[in-house]
Amino acid sequence: MISKTMEEALNRQVNREFFSEYLYLSMAAYLETISLRGFAKWMRVQAREERSHALKIFEYIVARGGKVTLGAIEAPKAKWTSAGKVFEEVYAHEQKVSGMINAIVDLAIKEKDHATFEMLQWFVKEQVEEEEQALEVLNQVRIVGDIIGHLFYIDHYLGKRE
Repeated sequence: MISKTMEEALNRQVNREFFSEYLYLSMAAYLETISLRGFAKWMRVQAREERSHALKIFEYIVARGGKVTLGAIEAPKAKWTSAGKVFEEVYAHEQKVSGMINAIVDLAIKEKDHATFEMLQWFVKEQVEEEEQALEVLNQVRIVGDIIGHLFYIDHYLGKRE
């Protein structure tokens, strides 16, 4: 059984992961409007990952005898000025999520909740990967700038993500 404090923290994180899914879907929609379909596909794949993260925590709460409480999901931003601005926000968002995960890890340590601490280690490692991937794309976009031909090359590459 998990404590009420931990249950509340995990439920907040479920909501945050679903928000991340919405945010990346919103980014995908924007990228579709500027004909960067590979970038958009990358975002849709990322959105699916975020949904799977939410469900992983959801299932953990249930397995530990807790109660899942789903709250309203905040509407995400819908417009950006460029693919570069999108990926600046992706990278910043992933850093923010890492901080959120770390705060729950700190709570698990404080509460001596070894099971939750162990489950969260997967998320800690995942966030390193998430930040690395976002930064890689951001750096590539920064290198090529707004040169359409170069963006289309990156677009083609990102469209191969499964």
